[in-house]
Amino acid sequence: MKDTIESLPAERTLEPGFSNRKLIRPTLARPEHNHGQPNDRRERSDRPDRGDRGDRGDRNDRPAAARKQAPPEQTNAESFYYQKQMQSKTPVVVVLHDGEEVHGVIEWYDKNCIKVNRTGAPNLMIYKPAIKYIFKDEENGRK
Repeated sequence: MKDTIESLPAERTLEPGFSNRKLIRPTLARPEHNHGQPNDRRERSDRPDRGDRGDRGDRNDRPAAARKQAPPEQTNAESFYYQKQMQSKTPVVVVLHDGEEVHGVIEWYDKNCIKVNRTGAPNLMIYKPAIKYIFKDEENGRK
């Protein structure tokens, strides 16, 4: 294959004021293209590919459904807190959004509410959306 394009004769011009010039193309080494074969991106070590994350393989090797999963909706921290307070029968104060304080011991809980046993007063079932916060009752419990 020729690396240069031959020019037209010098006496013939294409446009007034311009003459034909010989085009010079540099000879560039062209790598062989491997059409249909996967590229190995690890061969280039100066900069890792964004999809290259350690030993998980190339980003193109993973199916689209195996993307990073969303964090869990519930961390079970709330359940752990309620279990601990129920087992030790810790006196707590439940502060509601309207500012009312309920003193008692948590007997049980579920997804939507908690049951608070009170001494000298009726037991209450309190919906969780009505609770502002809960803390340990220091004056009635252990210090």
